[in-house]
Amino acid sequence: MGRPRTTNPGRAAEAVPGRAHSQGPLTVAVASGTAELRPDRDRPHAWQLLLDGAPQSLVDLADPGYLGFEYQRRIGHLIDLAAPPRQPLTVLHLGGGALTLARYTAATRPRSRQQVAEIDTALTELVRTELPLDRTWQLKVRGGDARAVLERTPEGSTDLVIADVFAGARVPAHCATEEFARLAARALTGAGRYAANITDGGALAFARAQAATLRTVFPEVCLIADPAVLRGKRFGNLILAAAHTPLPLADLTRRLAADPAQARLLHARDLTDFTAGAAVATDVSAVPSPVPPPKAFG
Repeated sequence: MGRPRTTNPGRAAEAVPGRAHSQGPLTVAVASGTAELRPDRDRPHAWQLLLDGAPQSLVDLADPGYLGFEYQRRIGHLIDLAAPPRQPLTVLHLGGGALTLARYTAATRPRSRQQVAEIDTALTELVRTELPLDRTWQLKVRGGDARAVLERTPEGSTDLVIADVFAGARVPAHCATEEFARLAARALTGAGRYAANITDGGALAFARAQAATLRTVFPEVCLIADPAVLRGKRFGNLILAAAHTPLPLADLTRRLAADPAQARLLHARDLTDFTAGAAVATDVSAVPSPVPPPKAFG
């Protein structure tokens, strides 16, 4: 979920595989609700995916390296900094949507081996048909619950686990627990990293609990969000990153500073102050993320 960055690339339309803007928007019933593919007004080959009216993904068929949503660019920075440029990675995406981040990884890190867990197979079929993938990419999409796929992932097999799991507009409780985080940690290589997209607002009780939960599993954790979200002024996306080895905080901070969207990074003492004694979420105590207020992502 997120809000798009408005840009105007100023380039002529080219013939590319997939749905054309001239065909107009498309609305289809899928397992998770009503999916809509809506042409992006600023990019001639870009499409927004919405589920029940909430923006989920933005894909530019002519430029898979383009990330239009703020939260996706922040995860994109983590992908960029996970290894030297263009070095292939092994990536597990938990939650698929329109496969924006998987496309980005394939475009920026050729020969990467990627697996996507997406429970809504009807949504995956819609995306594959209308927003097709490059056949040369080593990318497999598996229909199934994100946690169930994570449980079956071999130990130490993955460089990067990206959790972007939503049931409707909420992060499901069973994918927001200490037990879930330990499964992710188990799947990672020694230098591997975990990234999660969540949403929250107001007092940020869910986000505080998620940060506290990751800190029980990983020695290195940071949080990235719009300052207005951190102040409780609006509902929005927050990105959590975690690892067993030091995170590239200096490089990450520079990239965030250069992004058009404001972002603040919390780490160490700042993150301790943010969690403020929040309880760790477990399989017994966890709750889903809060329901977004009306027009939160409008």
